[in-house]
Amino acid sequence: MDFHYRLVNVFAESTFGGNPLCVFEDARGLSDAQMQAIALQFNLSETVFILPSERATARMRIFTTGYEMPFAGHPTLGAAHVVRHLLKTGDAISLECKAGIVPVQSTPNDSDIWTFTAPVQGLPETVKCALPGTAVAAMLGLQVSDLLDEPLWVNTGTDQLLVPLRTTEAVRRAQPDSSRLADWPPSSLGRKTAYVFAWDDHVPSANERLAITSRYFFTKQGGGVAEDPGTGSACANLGGWWIAQRRSLPVSIQINQGEQVQRPSCLYLDVSPEFDICVGGRVIELGRGVINLG
Repeated sequence: MDFHYRLVNVFAESTFGGNPLCVFEDARGLSDAQMQAIALQFNLSETVFILPSERATARMRIFTTGYEMPFAGHPTLGAAHVVRHLLKTGDAISLECKAGIVPVQSTPNDSDIWTFTAPVQGLPETVKCALPGTAVAAMLGLQVSDLLDEPLWVNTGTDQLLVPLRTTEAVRRAQPDSSRLADWPPSSLGRKTAYVFAWDDHVPSANERLAITSRYFFTKQGGGVAEDPGTGSACANLGGWWIAQRRSLPVSIQINQGEQVQRPSCLYLDVSPEFDICVGGRVIELGRGVINLG
């Protein structure tokens, strides 16, 4: 059987920027084990498989190289971009995933910029980190004085550890210590992650948005730490952190990520007074292909 896929870059401002993603156009006929094997074959942070849905425009299943995720940000935007082309849906799409129904909308004046609304209602789920800030700072190769506040688990679709820092210089200086991987606290999926971020009030806002610099680290299968170039789910969790910290709303933020891995990414975050969390970015299609499973 032939299965067609597309390669897209999400949160990309240039051809080879953003977070790469593989989207399979029609996954009917693939077993769970085959989807997992294909995701490992492509070896990207996530691979998406599109299926029909009775509850939304389409259903998506999202696999990392090791397991299925209930929700992820850049796969949602990349999937919406592909679904619109396949189904001729127009610019408003809903996608079903394990975390719920996710509305996705392209920007009226730029159809390649997509925005999803995080699948959370009301206050986001937050949990204090079991490790003290001193230990988390050491894990990330930082000083405790670099921390703006205590690390916090936030879940607006998938839980991740958010680590607010005092300066963007500290964000760029962060260097996870591989010898401390055993100490990293795991998420509900067993994944070990850290999303570090900071803003500088002295830096002019971009497009009338608050400018934030971020990095996202996660442990790899078999050991070691990798860095994600553009993380929509963590961006949504940043919105959840903003709400949990009772900061001023509404807020509009531009997040710059991926600089250290030569994949510059630009993410847009908007949080409303009603706690709606919206994350957006540009999707660029790079190519198409087909695999045959015989």
